[in-house]
Amino acid sequence: MKSLRQTLALATVIALVLPLSGLAQQLPPPPPPTQPGQLAPPPAQTQTQAQQSQALQQKPPSIVSRSEEVLVPVTVKSQNGDMVTSLRKEDFRIFEDNVEQRITNLKSDPVPISAVILLDDSLKKKPQDQLQASIRAIAGGFGVKDEAAIFRFDQFPQQLTDFISDPDELLTRLGRVQVSGGEVAKPDYSATAPAPQIGAPGGTGLPANPPVQLWGGNGIKSINDAVYAAAQLLRTRAHDNRKIIFLVSDGVDSRGSKYSLEDTVRMALQAEAAVYSIGVGVPVADKFHTVLRTFATQTGGDIFFASSSADLERSYSRIADQARNQYTLSYQPDHKDRVVTYHRIEVRVKLQNLSVEARQGYFSAPSP
Repeated sequence: MKSLRQTLALATVIALVLPLSGLAQQLPPPPPPTQPGQLAPPPAQTQTQAQQSQALQQKPPSIVSRSEEVLVPVTVKSQNGDMVTSLRKEDFRIFEDNVEQRITNLKSDPVPISAVILLDDSLKKKPQDQLQASIRAIAGGFGVKDEAAIFRFDQFPQQLTDFISDPDELLTRLGRVQVSGGEVAKPDYSATAPAPQIGAPGGTGLPANPPVQLWGGNGIKSINDAVYAAAQLLRTRAHDNRKIIFLVSDGVDSRGSKYSLEDTVRMALQAEAAVYSIGVGVPVADKFHTVLRTFATQTGGDIFFASSSADLERSYSRIADQARNQYTLSYQPDHKDRVVTYHRIEVRVKLQNLSVEARQGYFSAPSP
């Protein structure tokens, strides 16, 4: 009986030892001992890890490139003010930050228009009556492929309609718009602050222009905020459409604007929107320095002045025709400066006695 118990104990020990010895044979040998200050060798790779490492080494490195195409709408006029529509790509030169660029494409086909119609609701009696009498004629410049939204503004911009693409509906909605009008206090020249300027010579901001006096101070009208709101809305429209702000005003602005002149121009440029201004009731002495001209010049639009309802109607037609039939120049800049996001643009034509209208710059996304 005693020998039987000894035999069973011996069998149990053997059964436990044999699996452990097999497991020890499967384990990799321990790494050799290292001397003090010596780095231990890297762990051995499995076959799968070795294959993945070899595949990564054989795969060529990926190259990430950033390309940016800049589109510049351009209007060319003769000395008589007529549009010149027969130029070729070779007739243009374009400069960005004083460096000439290679023009990759030129298009002159008519394009659809996305417009915000901004109507000044704080005019004096005479220009108010002229605008009211001519307001339906604005619809005549828009076709079935175009779209327009109607705003009215005084101290705050008021959106009256969403974008309308039906010319008949646009005509109807414009006919329902009433501009109220109101006397604007004569500016006190002795109390005006120094005229604001956009940018500074030699700086990285927007280019400087002649000083712009913001007359008024009556606190009932803000052109800056109205143009800013229009540009914000145009950012939502199709990139291929020509985006314009159709501004009819006397150029009299209050000092209570939420947005500065520079902020407003920046928003218009970011929205790729050109401001086409129609000055109504603007004194002759103010025509050169009016904020209406600054908006038009900086954004590549144009400015017209009207002294009657007939003048207004002619301006409406010219704006739509001019915006639709601009040249569109394309180029791909090489931005070596990774900090500056505003880039100045200058467009020239090689032919004599022609004037060129194009936006003076644009904002690009900072390089990583």
